[in-house]
Amino acid sequence: MQFGIFTVSDITQDPTDGHTPSEAEKIRNTITMAKHAEDVGLDVFALGEHHNPPFWSSSPTTTLAFIAAQTERLFLSTSTTLITTNDPVKIAEDFAMLQHVSDGRTDIMLGRGNTGPVYPWFGKDIRQGLPLAIENYNLLHRLWTEDVVDWEGSFRTPLQGFTSTPRPLDGVAPFVWHGSIRTPEIAEQAAYYGDGFFANNIFWPAEHYQRLIALYRQRYAHYGHGTPEQAIVGLGGQVFMSANSQDAVRRFRPYFDNAPVYGHGPSLEDFSEMTPLTVGSPQQVIDRYAGMRELYGDYQRQLFLMDHAGLPLKTVLEQLDILGGEVVPVLRKELAENRPVEVPDAPTHAARVAAAYGDGAPREVRPNANRGDNLTTGSPYQDTPVAAGSSFGRAATRSVA
Repeated sequence: MQFGIFTVSDITQDPTDGHTPSEAEKIRNTITMAKHAEDVGLDVFALGEHHNPPFWSSSPTTTLAFIAAQTERLFLSTSTTLITTNDPVKIAEDFAMLQHVSDGRTDIMLGRGNTGPVYPWFGKDIRQGLPLAIENYNLLHRLWTEDVVDWEGSFRTPLQGFTSTPRPLDGVAPFVWHGSIRTPEIAEQAAYYGDGFFANNIFWPAEHYQRLIALYRQRYAHYGHGTPEQAIVGLGGQVFMSANSQDAVRRFRPYFDNAPVYGHGPSLEDFSEMTPLTVGSPQQVIDRYAGMRELYGDYQRQLFLMDHAGLPLKTVLEQLDILGGEVVPVLRKELAENRPVEVPDAPTHAARVAAAYGDGAPREVRPNANRGDNLTTGSPYQDTPVAAGSSFGRAATRSVA
């Protein structure tokens, strides 16, 4: 199982001293935070995408590539990549490139986002949000699994003989998580392709996410990817910790009360009761999150939101020290106990390459000496693989001409 952190890249005033970081400061702090996550033994760092203040992360792959160059084992993901307003061609190329420069330490979380005005900014209609998500991912999936794509849809110009470059590392596309707060159609989409489903799990009661995850598991099995228990599930979470719970509540309360997302609404106590937000001692966090398996079944990835609401970098790094030093080692042990052998591990590039090729050598893409005109010459590469299956852990059949 993988544990890590995610950020939405908000720049929020610290209510305790009035300091608002500059964009440059916040970007530097986020990079420091990601590197520290690896130092304390966490597995994943995920970065959101926004195109409006007070958020800074408009180009997640640029930041993630910079972090990849300064880390060795940290998985780099997004939380979220906007499948509705980004061009699938650019997503395909950017994340394949990130795959290469990170040596496979890359996956992607797709979603529709929660900022309505972003649609017209990129020439899209918010009323077409779901059709955009479905059609754009269909194209993205094909761009990663087929060397040459002929395609025509409703929301972008047609493609004829198009090849997305570079090709995915080792011929295996980045693993895809479909993220959702409330949309069953996204759970259905994840199940159809045999991809992962990430339940945000920070704003709504457990019953809400239980229904979404149960739907995804049932449909995953319906489409023949495995049993419901073998579906790939990720969860979000929020915590703030001190040695004793009273200190944690006292320190975090001003941040909660003034946070743009949930400030001036339910009390900290009510919100903590209704959602997975846990403000208390490390043991309280362990107890709360060890119980997630009882709610959602065995799952593969747990990410925590740690840097929101104006928390200063010093405090965030202290929280990561507690998370990596005291909480995650215990959670790893407790969530591994009695875990059925048929439940898959979290997807990694190495495991997916092994599933696709067995003992054979993975694909190494070498282009032919052509002009990039695939309309009449077929694949521009020296080998012509059959598209691999999308579901994690399923062997793919390939042929080489």
